[in-house]
Amino acid sequence: MKDTFYGYKRPDGRVGIRNNVLILPASICASDVCRMVSDAVPGTVSFNNQNGCSQTEKDFKYTLDVLAGFAANPNIYATVVISLGCEVAQMDIVVEAIEKLTNKPMKTLIIQKEGGTIKTMEKAVRYAREFVIEASMLTREEAPISALRIGTNCGGSDPTSGLAANPVVGGVSDMLAERRAVSVLCETTELIGAEHILAARAKDETVKNRIYEIINRYEESIRIVGEDMRGGQPCEGNKRSGITTIEEKTLGCIHKGGHSTIMEVIDYAQEPTQKGLVIMDTPGNDAASVAGLAAGGCQMVLFTTGMGTPTGNPIAPVYRLTGNKFTFANMEDNIDFDASGVLSGTATIEELSIELFEEMLNVANGKLTKSESLGFKEIAIMRACNYL
Repeated sequence: MKDTFYGYKRPDGRVGIRNNVLILPASICASDVCRMVSDAVPGTVSFNNQNGCSQTEKDFKYTLDVLAGFAANPNIYATVVISLGCEVAQMDIVVEAIEKLTNKPMKTLIIQKEGGTIKTMEKAVRYAREFVIEASMLTREEAPISALRIGTNCGGSDPTSGLAANPVVGGVSDMLAERRAVSVLCETTELIGAEHILAARAKDETVKNRIYEIINRYEESIRIVGEDMRGGQPCEGNKRSGITTIEEKTLGCIHKGGHSTIMEVIDYAQEPTQKGLVIMDTPGNDAASVAGLAAGGCQMVLFTTGMGTPTGNPIAPVYRLTGNKFTFANMEDNIDFDASGVLSGTATIEELSIELFEEMLNVANGKLTKSESLGFKEIAIMRACNYL
């Protein structure tokens, strides 16, 4: 099994598996301008930022951490930041947050100062084209597996997720930990009911206490608004597929983390400081949890599904697998890997984990995932409360 991949080395020391230029909207008011710039310049990526204004301090921090983390992600060569000018996400605040994380190239434009949309676009397109040309001069170089950060996520789960797809991802997670890479387990809502199992695998008391802390905090945040986690978890689709309780769903979900020691628990959209298996505190919402992983520096995401989901991400390729042979046949346009052999008896978890590990390296070396080829790039950002 290979212990290296080929990626793009960045001036901040990290290694990307993609080489895109990010057109970054500081707020919702700059999102359409960024979209139009990105549409005009091949080799760039952007997204619809619905936040950046009318937010509480806590919510704005989540947004700022995602914006800065996206720009710092090693899959990004350079960033063009565009703001409106009067939003909470002031340009100097966004730039400062990015520069704390990376020293990669960056240009900035403020729509109100440039004189409107068209004048801003004219400059932004020029900046973006210059960056794309610079990026095109880079070639992939060999890098150790330890330079990888791989996120894991699940959505549209059914019983085959916990029985087949998630354990296969868990095998990859263990292989990454053995090679001193990073595997990130997330979705705090889907750890509820198995916190004692995860806590028993914690590196020390600090990590153990943090596992309980993020779960208790999440449950309390839902209770504050008069709701209960059991009202939305498992969701209706989970129930129709045969998952009956949140604990049952959780016991399948945590298999994505394999059997390695949990080295640390990090906040949403933050970068790991430890190698090996890490937990990130994220919502169960797929787009928001994947965005947190990408902002935390994950170069790609292994995403399991039972019933099938098509979502992607503009920064980190999303590689999707299922343990349900009917879902794979029905949604082959969206799903990259069939792990149903575990249930049919034609393959073992160990065999498919090795196969998935090799496929992960193929993606790291440049192979497009199906969500990439379809152009899916939706995101959401974790929130604490309503808009102001």
